[in-house]
Amino acid sequence: MGFPDYRPRRLRKHENFRRMIRETRLSVDNLIMPLFVVPGTKITNPVKSMPGIAQLSVDRAVDECRAIRDLGIPAVILFGIPDKKDGAGSGAYSDTGIIQQALRAIKAAVSDLVLITDVCLCEYTDHGHCGPLAKGPDGRTDVDNDRTVALLARAACVYAEAGADAAAPSDMMDGRVGAIRAALDAARRTDVLVVSYAAKYASAFYGPFREAAGSTPSFGDRRGYQMDPANADEALREVAADLAEGADIVMVKPALPFLDIVRRVKDRFGVPVAAYNVSGEYAMLKAAAQNGWLDGDRAMMEVLTSIRRAGADILLTYFAKDAARILGGGRA
Repeated sequence: MGFPDYRPRRLRKHENFRRMIRETRLSVDNLIMPLFVVPGTKITNPVKSMPGIAQLSVDRAVDECRAIRDLGIPAVILFGIPDKKDGAGSGAYSDTGIIQQALRAIKAAVSDLVLITDVCLCEYTDHGHCGPLAKGPDGRTDVDNDRTVALLARAACVYAEAGADAAAPSDMMDGRVGAIRAALDAARRTDVLVVSYAAKYASAFYGPFREAAGSTPSFGDRRGYQMDPANADEALREVAADLAEGADIVMVKPALPFLDIVRRVKDRFGVPVAAYNVSGEYAMLKAAAQNGWLDGDRAMMEVLTSIRRAGADILLTYFAKDAARILGGGRA
């Protein structure tokens, strides 16, 4: 159907008109802030490649969560950096692990903030891969899928006991969502959500995160278990499998290079979809802004709106605090 006298500039003339007809709404309610937690007290270790982001001790993480809550941001996702690592990533599922300590402290101090825990072993293994290693039939060393899945399920239950409201498996092992859901249900924690990194790509945009989390593999890479960036149909199969296994929310990671995947997942399944605006996306925008090449705030809001427009209901982003200050919605 044609509109021969359509004059769109009239609708763009005034900011109030632009607000009234805006199709995509970005709200502070869409945001989740990632946090990196380390052992010790009174520690704030800035992450060089991620300006404005730091590793925090538990006490500083509690303070940060109060500030996040006061900005109106509804949730955080926690990543732990232990003081000791081993081949099986035991710090992830120890009762005294760093994330378990953080969960208890934050839940006691900021009870109205949703606490999500990343469920993976890469930060906890001494080799940097996402689970314990074994030699395959071809003689190559690789992650032991089934042993890893069992340990991830154990970790999710320990996190739930410590106060997690949701478990977010990011390892990309086969069957891990079903194992985590079954373990949580068996532990009578049917209230804990599973937020699955369903379509997680083997991306070049994770570099700054690996500095922050100390999770760079000591050999090889993760292309044997994370997705090929060239594949789209495979993402839909991954999402379908995770939903069948009990995922409550599915995630696409990274966000910007895979906005088409976000759109396809939302259109195909119609479930809550999260997208992770990852460390490399954050770092390159920050670097451009610091060099005066971009208006940092405008570029940030344009990027976050594009992810929302693509179909994401939830945005995990290191920009969450900066965006919340612009969007408003915090405590008076």
